[in-house]
Amino acid sequence: MPKQSIIIMTDTQRTDMLGCYGNSDMITVNLDELASEGAMYTNGYTCTPVCGPARSGLFTGIFPHSNGSWTNNQPLGANIKTIGQRLSDQGVKCGYIGKWHLDGSDYFGLGKCPEGWDPDYWYDMRNYLEELTDEERLLSRQMDSSNADWFTKEFTYGYRCSKRAMEFIEKYKDEDFLLVLSYDEPHHPSLCPPEYFNKYEDYIIQKNKINTKDTLEDKPAHHKVWAKVNKDLDGPNAILKVVNYAIGCNYFIDEEIGSVKKTIDKHVPDSMVFYTSDHGFHAMSHGLTNKGATMYEENVNIPFIIKWKDHIKANQTIDHPVSHINICPTVMDYFCGYVPKTMDGKSLLPHLKDQSIRTNEYIFSEFGRYEGEHDGFGGFQPIRCSMDGRYKLVVNLLTSDEFYDLQEDPEEMNNLINDESSAVVKEKYRLHDALLDWLNDTRDPFRGYYWHNRPWRKDAPEETWEYTAMTRQPEEDERYEPRQLDYSTGLVMDLPVRGKKG
Repeated sequence: MPKQSIIIMTDTQRTDMLGCYGNSDMITVNLDELASEGAMYTNGYTCTPVCGPARSGLFTGIFPHSNGSWTNNQPLGANIKTIGQRLSDQGVKCGYIGKWHLDGSDYFGLGKCPEGWDPDYWYDMRNYLEELTDEERLLSRQMDSSNADWFTKEFTYGYRCSKRAMEFIEKYKDEDFLLVLSYDEPHHPSLCPPEYFNKYEDYIIQKNKINTKDTLEDKPAHHKVWAKVNKDLDGPNAILKVVNYAIGCNYFIDEEIGSVKKTIDKHVPDSMVFYTSDHGFHAMSHGLTNKGATMYEENVNIPFIIKWKDHIKANQTIDHPVSHINICPTVMDYFCGYVPKTMDGKSLLPHLKDQSIRTNEYIFSEFGRYEGEHDGFGGFQPIRCSMDGRYKLVVNLLTSDEFYDLQEDPEEMNNLINDESSAVVKEKYRLHDALLDWLNDTRDPFRGYYWHNRPWRKDAPEETWEYTAMTRQPEEDERYEPRQLDYSTGLVMDLPVRGKKG
């Protein structure tokens, strides 16, 4: 029997935009059905809450800070291999259909198929725009097109991506394959036929959220600077139009996914299917809009569903923390029986076979900047975050830090970073130690003593120029890279991590 895996993802979708995650106002019958057929994770997280870097972590298994694409419009490093490159070299047919955002170009991409993916099915947003007239291109970037009588689903990028995905599945149903279906929807401009938008014309997604009233009194300075943009706006109503288009488009894209799901169920019912989104967005939670330089749940907690017939019990809700960084290792383990040393994440395969196994003790997320080409959006905002499913530590390098107890404070209103009670200090230090180890283990190029010496970390060591005095070369990837050489000897390195003092 062939091995087949399908990764379906949307852009800018919070967990509360799916009915199966508890919001009965959402019409997402197809995603709800997918969740009922497998496992739905309540603690699924993005590697970083911005489009391109989120994809870079998901499709390489390497965190953005190490793979080169840590901000939008910055390409992957030349020595970084995507899951498509790795699997196609093993004889697996690999198709990528939809938004890519990893070639260093603008939002739409270059329209050129990268190494490892089937060029017959490659279809990024540049390819879509090149199918349109100049007039149609302008209309495709305007939200109000969704109100037009002429507007049909056939005009949308999502519909055209779905069509190609179904063709790919039917063609390769008897072969080993990996298919990625990466929708741009419901990202702005959130185009969808009028009947979908009209359903949510007066809807307020934040109607039950107290954190839309957050004064940010004990929050980092950059949150307050960001919130000034919205100071004259009236809470969630301020972006009612933008959010309502997004929710209407969310309804639309669920139906598109439903068409693809029917093809999966008919032709490849035993495939391993992942569903997720690249990140969420604030929608006036904490007085903020869009996505970007925070680690609030609305921004980083994303849908994460896995269906694998006869391997995963149906209708499971799992609280174990998982991350986009787990997807590539899982897919490699599934097809090839190993995880490349260069990947930062762990395979979920043992957990999928026994759901009581917890794969990740900690989950990590990061932020660098929104986009290399834009001066705005807060500019450079280096952030590193560690979470364990209950507690969350956020180190905002240029401003102040955050610590939340999500069990007691799920809307993250009470920043405990300066709480000196012994119980809170113990948990803060534990998550901070884990974060510092992660910076070192993943060779974060921005690591240094300044992440350790935070004002609230009373036992931090004195700052030294040498800091840990360690060299951390990457382990060789036996299939792609030769073993690196030691700078001091010119000989093949003996240990990738070694001291440089004495």
